[in-house]
Amino acid sequence: MLPLSTPLYRRRIGRIALDTAACFALSALLVASALAQDAAEKAAPLKLQLNKVETAGEACRITMVIDNTKGAGLKSYKVDLFAFDTDGVAQKRVAVELGPLPPRKTVVKIFDFPGIACNKVGRVLLNDVLACDGGDAAREACLERTETETKAGLPFDR
Repeated sequence: MLPLSTPLYRRRIGRIALDTAACFALSALLVASALAQDAAEKAAPLKLQLNKVETAGEACRITMVIDNTKGAGLKSYKVDLFAFDTDGVAQKRVAVELGPLPPRKTVVKIFDFPGIACNKVGRVLLNDVLACDGGDAAREACLERTETETKAGLPFDR
């Protein structure tokens, strides 16, 4: 703070400089906060839950819950899955489109592993993410942020 003996114009210039510096600091803080939030959203986990398996004729019907409650929306999210038998031998491969995935939303998708009964499936593997379109998400980044879990009584790995 400048003493009162300082001419008025110098005191005003000093005050303007302090106000300008405070505004600049606040702006920088807001920009840094927004960038940190964007980075956290991009790295937010995308959770795939093998929720239910049931026999549907000659196929094993899979109910998958996709939790995107912390991430940005995706127009397309296509995964490559393998079903292994109870001896650990790969039996069936399917590519499944699980998108579109709205931002901050959980969705349920149902699809079949054709030609294999559910009681013959010992494990499901998320082999790869084939497509991940939307926002700044790259396919490799989607694979990295994808987490798997199961409630279906058989392992679901990544």
